[in-house]
Amino acid sequence: MLNTLVVFLGAGLGGALRHGVNLAAARLGGDFPAGTMLINIAGSVLMGVLTGWFAARGGVAQPWRLFLTTGVLGGFTTFSTFSLDAFLLVERGALWGALVYVLGSVAAGIAGVAVSLAVIRALS
Repeated sequence: MLNTLVVFLGAGLGGALRHGVNLAAARLGGDFPAGTMLINIAGSVLMGVLTGWFAARGGVAQPWRLFLTTGVLGGFTTFSTFSLDAFLLVERGALWGALVYVLGSVAAGIAGVAVSLAVIRALS
């Protein structure tokens, strides 16, 4: 129960941070999704930093790991987890698995948005 609570609290914080970055990026103007891109890159860098730090320190309690990674970074961007999963596949030598994971996730994600948006628009 504690782990669920710390993830919940971290995700709220991460979501609020993401909203703040998106608001700041929107003030700069333009049609390019710079806020989302910045969030995805920053989240991926932070995931690498935290994962490396946790591995080096070894004694970081699981609730803190969950709060910071699954919670805060998960609320900030799930792209950070996607990036870590892809990297770990490459690091383990599962290059085909990494390729399928990356291309499949991106292609299926875009296709999922396109199809579901088309269906909703057709029904509206």
